[in-house]
Amino acid sequence: MTGDDRPTLPPVRLPSDAELARDALAAPLLARAVELTRWARAGGSAGAGIPVGAGGELLAQQLKEAAAHLGLTEDEEAPALAADAWNFAVDTGLLVIDEDADDDEADEEAGEQADAGATGDGTAPSSDEPVGVATPDEEFDSLTGGPGGPGGSVPAPDEILELWRTGLETVLADAATPSFEELLGGIEGAIGENGEIDPDAIDLDAMDWNPEEETEALDSALGNLYLLTATDPAIAAGSMVPLPVLAASMTVPDGMEEPTDEVLEEVSTAMMRLDEQFRMLEPTGLVAYQPVDEALTREAAEGEEAPGADDVSADGAGSADGADLDEEDVTRYGMVRLTPLGLYGVRERMREAGLDVPAVGDLADAGADKLLAALPVYTEENARSEIQTWFAARATAEGADGAGGTTAAARELLAAARGTDEAAPVRRLACQQALSLAGPEAEPALREVLEDRQLGGLARVWLAERGAADVPQPDEEMVFWLTIDTIAAQVATAGEPDELRELVRDLVDQHAGFFDKAWRVEHPATGDVLETMGRVHPDKRVAKDARKAAFKARSR
Repeated sequence: MTGDDRPTLPPVRLPSDAELARDALAAPLLARAVELTRWARAGGSAGAGIPVGAGGELLAQQLKEAAAHLGLTEDEEAPALAADAWNFAVDTGLLVIDEDADDDEADEEAGEQADAGATGDGTAPSSDEPVGVATPDEEFDSLTGGPGGPGGSVPAPDEILELWRTGLETVLADAATPSFEELLGGIEGAIGENGEIDPDAIDLDAMDWNPEEETEALDSALGNLYLLTATDPAIAAGSMVPLPVLAASMTVPDGMEEPTDEVLEEVSTAMMRLDEQFRMLEPTGLVAYQPVDEALTREAAEGEEAPGADDVSADGAGSADGADLDEEDVTRYGMVRLTPLGLYGVRERMREAGLDVPAVGDLADAGADKLLAALPVYTEENARSEIQTWFAARATAEGADGAGGTTAAARELLAAARGTDEAAPVRRLACQQALSLAGPEAEPALREVLEDRQLGGLARVWLAERGAADVPQPDEEMVFWLTIDTIAAQVATAGEPDELRELVRDLVDQHAGFFDKAWRVEHPATGDVLETMGRVHPDKRVAKDARKAAFKARSR
């Protein structure tokens, strides 16, 4: 398989757009944004629109009402949560800010709201000056309960997902921006006697903030989470990644077995920054997150060593001195995973960046050659799903029974598996994997290649496993050819695991004079396979015989 044929990243399995859209609407931030848009449609408590500040933000009294409308009054973070939801509605276009609204109307409405606040709950009237009025965008009427709501047209899933992604981008940008406290060091020297800030005097170095680096670091964290989800079935099924593991994947250099104290400190710093960012991102539905234990955070704030510096190793599995942490200890340092919606969101961002990020099902209408080229990088579960989808597409094309489609599909797979190029053994292994999911309708296609030197062994195995009658025994030449082909494919896809050592030992033990016959096999990989057998066989004498056989094969 060439580098051009192999996907840049392993494929991921995504729910349908309809399921993803439901997840997006259920995400706390978008759900609250939609609810506040409905509240704005009713004009707040006075029914005349919602006055807003210069940036489209809610004024103080309206913020209290918004929090109350969302049922957040018992939450100490209520103002911040309401403000985040309102800003999300504005950023996504659910709400439109009209700064040319009648000033008298805006001032009158703000005054009524402020008076209500002063007499209703004792809160002093807000001194905020309204600049405009927020109204729902008619484009989202059906989503937010307007004229096109119940009984009207419902937004398509892709429209909802586009809305969610628009809001996600603004939250990601905010997450990559340091807090006011972090920026204060660079601003202090720029504050004049009159209290105004001189932009030219801001010390960017003192802020220790590089916008591009911060954005790249967050993208790197999300990219690593994506890769872990694509390659680890447990994480894809819902297991969470310890935050130290994710931070280490971003900071520990490749090949470093024992991270230095300096590197561990970088891991700690990355962990604490990721903790802040994932707290911000969780309400979007992008990630499921269990934050770092606040007790650990307080210790770090008080000048003690930050989490991860001494307590957690770079892989998150134990302490720096080698002592293992139990599961409860590990979870104290934060646990995170991408949700299915998050997997979709990160994939879309990667696609926009020009990366090749396949999803299971993409190959339903592709040729067998592309399917066989792609399967080796799939997880077992994803491969099964991709193959079944591929067969189903062909069965459907042939009619209700699908028999003709399955037979034709099997012929297509077998034809694509032929070849003497370097990637051919891997294609045949993938073909065997795909055909293992074919129904009995594939049998005619397999019988057609029984005498094919490249495919005959594969066909006999398939038929024998299904108890088919009249399956001819393979001759010795075919057996040895299939052995060389199989080992070549396994080495190309899995390297030289312990299982290969056992296979090689069993082959040599079961066939007297194995190497005397093996070196004569007319297969392009014969020499390489025999050399590999010599490298992995535990018996030095047998290993030497394998190397001699490899030399003979290459000298023909």
